[in-house]
Amino acid sequence: MTKLRFVDHARELTAGVDVILSDIWGVVHDGLVGFPEACATLLEFRQQGGTVILITNAPRPADSVQRQLRKMNIADETYDGIVSSGDLTRNYVAAHLQNSVFQIGPERDNPMFRGINVKFAPIEAADYILCTGPFDDEVETAEDYRDMMVKARQRNLTFICANPDIVVERGDRLIYCAGAIAELYRELGGNGIFYGKPHPPIYERAFELAELKRGKPTPKSQVLAIGDSVRTDLTGANTMGINCLFVTRGIHSADFADVEEIDDFTVKRLFGETKPPLALTRDLKR
Repeated sequence: MTKLRFVDHARELTAGVDVILSDIWGVVHDGLVGFPEACATLLEFRQQGGTVILITNAPRPADSVQRQLRKMNIADETYDGIVSSGDLTRNYVAAHLQNSVFQIGPERDNPMFRGINVKFAPIEAADYILCTGPFDDEVETAEDYRDMMVKARQRNLTFICANPDIVVERGDRLIYCAGAIAELYRELGGNGIFYGKPHPPIYERAFELAELKRGKPTPKSQVLAIGDSVRTDLTGANTMGINCLFVTRGIHSADFADVEEIDDFTVKRLFGETKPPLALTRDLKR
């Protein structure tokens, strides 16, 4: 029989945990408002000597993410640091300034290029594509980019994905992200480079930042990941060999709406071949 269960309080799992790597979107806010109880949970963990590193597939630098959190009344004291896929992507851009880039994404993601002398070009002349998301994620889906991706594939351009998420919550809706366009390009046979969860570099940077904060490395057995996505948060935690607390109120909320008991059949239905999390919680609470 499966041992997977729902927990009502995060403290049921944090005995012996020194570092929490927490997702942001879907765990501490929904894209519009912060979740006070989730923030209080992370703050209390820090007050008891733990370290909280927020890891996010936001395609913007960490300081831009922090400003967004402040607008949602999520205090700086909630966490020790932020690692974003935007920072990792920015490092790639800075290392390839000799190449021109065709950018796909909304204007709000432009801080990605702040202070970097980037050469932008149309898709017909660019050396690679960098995608932070649809130009208008309120209405667009990956299919709106099919013709563009066919053209890019004909030129065999590398697609740099600054946000591997397929969808995220925005209030009570799901909106498409850069990962959806990247997956379409891969289906067409294109080459993609993904920065962010579930890929190891973002976790490796989070471990480095936690070590700087704590003054020593933390064994993976004392690290807990928290997230709401099977594809990114759970898969990434499994890849890195750390336990995961899975928040069911996020992008998979419809799948968990009627789930009261967890048996082996339900685990298979919800997680497929992915190794299940350590535990489930409907909302992150103390």
